[in-house]
Amino acid sequence: MTAPRITVNGTEAPISPSTTPHTTVLDFLRERGLTGTKEGCAEGECGACAVLVARPGTNEPTDWVAVNACLLPAAALDGQEVVTSEGLATAGTPGTPGTLHPVQEEMAVRGGSQCGYCTPGFVCSMAAEYYRPDRCAHPDPAEGTGPEHGPNGFDLHALSGNLCRCTGYRPIRDAAFAVGAPADEDPLARRRAQSPPAPVATEYVRDGSAFLRRNTLGETLRLLRERPDAVVVAGSTDWGVEVNIRARRADCVIAVDRLPELRELRVGSDAVEIGAALTLTEIERRLDGRVPLLAELFPQFASRLIRNGATLGGNLGTGSPIGDSPPVLLALEASVVLADAEGERQVPLAEYFTGYRQSVRRPGELIRAVRVPLPLSPVVAFHKIAKRRFDDISSVAVAFALDVEDGIVRKARIGLGGVAATPIRALTTEEALAGRPWTAETVEAAARVLRAEGTPLNDQRASAAYRSAMLGQSLLKLYAQTTEAVSS
Repeated sequence: MTAPRITVNGTEAPISPSTTPHTTVLDFLRERGLTGTKEGCAEGECGACAVLVARPGTNEPTDWVAVNACLLPAAALDGQEVVTSEGLATAGTPGTPGTLHPVQEEMAVRGGSQCGYCTPGFVCSMAAEYYRPDRCAHPDPAEGTGPEHGPNGFDLHALSGNLCRCTGYRPIRDAAFAVGAPADEDPLARRRAQSPPAPVATEYVRDGSAFLRRNTLGETLRLLRERPDAVVVAGSTDWGVEVNIRARRADCVIAVDRLPELRELRVGSDAVEIGAALTLTEIERRLDGRVPLLAELFPQFASRLIRNGATLGGNLGTGSPIGDSPPVLLALEASVVLADAEGERQVPLAEYFTGYRQSVRRPGELIRAVRVPLPLSPVVAFHKIAKRRFDDISSVAVAFALDVEDGIVRKARIGLGGVAATPIRALTTEEALAGRPWTAETVEAAARVLRAEGTPLNDQRASAAYRSAMLGQSLLKLYAQTTEAVSS
């Protein structure tokens, strides 16, 4: 296999021999003099490192997707195309080198930059939204304008993973809401109509460490059988933090993000099957609201930059008790499809977690897909209690899925996060609701039961008493929000 090569701003760039399997895309770019890509937090929270990557599209063959360069290993982009803030100017204004890209121009004229440290990351995130194929101006500009969506169709949540310390967000929002449509001759806009870069097998070994990618699931599973101690990565949104902040290193990292068998999404008559390596953004856009509880989860899961890389397989694979997707998937009665070199097995998610960051997944086994059974319960909600409205870690997460017919709760499924060593089902509360009328009296009694579920701890995010109180309050909130809809 040849050494990894990345196309950066239209020019192919080989990874140098000094690059290790743990060298990030951020450091790779800065070593090449592309210093617009900056390190602010090294854990995917500030967006100063954002760059654009050509990925398989939803409405076009290719989408330009903004990702955190500080989290991805450079070897993970072998064979792929990257555009940095430096490359945007030439791309957005072909034939006139040195002229600003339309996004950069709006940021400049509207005062969206002061010290400039965060600006390149904002520009790259803004450019990803600028090139989103289904972004379109609202027919009535006055009606289309709001605090989070502009008359030009710009979704301000595209910038939710970017922080600015000095400018203030109003002029940045003004710039976002002022950009028009890409010009016909814009090469990055034209690039969307062409196929994305094909996955390539990668074998990069330096100083006793290896970054490996195989072309098929079968090859990957055989490799995992040989290297059961390997770290499996997709978007690296969790592993990248371990590498940067905790200086963790692995002898072997195996990438599964490009495996076609892990990137399928199928909606059948009895289940929705979601590939474990599809990013949350891809799932959100491809499902387009067909699983309402997942639709409630996505906007509250980290930031758009993280959702552009994070996967359900990764979120479940880490086994974190405060992951946002497990409570939702528990309420949906989802199962995980586990695969190894010998075959597959399906495990209900309620039986998957066995202890703190532990699961039934065996060495050499990986998550291939998540299955959500159909039909779906009609009364659903996801309540995330955190210190910030968006882009924060849950103190408590509660997901509800209820069947209420003729005023009676026929079935209740409740998933909880942040109140035990693992994500759990609130089984006692489910029993307290099932078969009873959906009334204030029933809900208040069940809320008292829900407060006692789990074994919440005191930590820096919240006290045990607060977590318990929020559990009960969450059910009361659900009742207040749904009573009219259920009655009708």
